Amino acid sequence: MTTATIDFSALSLQDALDLAILIEDEARERYVEFAEQMEVHHTADAAKFFTFMVANETKHGEELAARRKGLFGSAPSRMDRSMIWDVEAPEYDKARSFMSPRQALEVALDSERKARGFFAAAVPHIADPDVKALFAELLEEETHHEQLVMGEMAKLPPESALDPEDFVDEPVAQ
Repeated sequence: MTTATIDFSALSLQDALDLAILIEDEARERYVEFAEQMEVHHTADAAKFFTFMVANETKHGEELAARRKGLFGSAPSRMDRSMIWDVEAPEYDKARSFMSPRQALEVALDSERKARGFFAAAVPHIADPDVKALFAELLEEETHHEQLVMGEMAKLPPESALDPEDFVDEPVAQ
């Protein structure tokens, strides 16, 4: 996660909304990639969960975008993707060829915790009260999302003692 180019004390509400939208978009795109990978590897349950996460990130991003448009219309953004990296998006190395539903949920849980940590770390540095309120709201949402993922994990049966990676064929020269 890189945030070195963000001066939280100088963020306007428009900047904060733009940043939040970028974070949701990045997470959505990464979950799309993970869902596609799981489909390729015939890991349908993990693919289904990642597709569910795509829908959640899309919905949250659309809500933020509508809020931003209502407040600021089509004003150009001063934020861009180079200002964030893996704030909420799962890290690329978390994807595995054969993921169980529990492993997929663990990836999402880590991502929600990362996002919560990002907003928690930013709040003390924010000067604008509207931005501080937005980030506090986003922090609360990430905490809620974390609880939802943990609730889904609690519904799953115990993980098998067998590691699916043990059954992956080694690459063969062609």
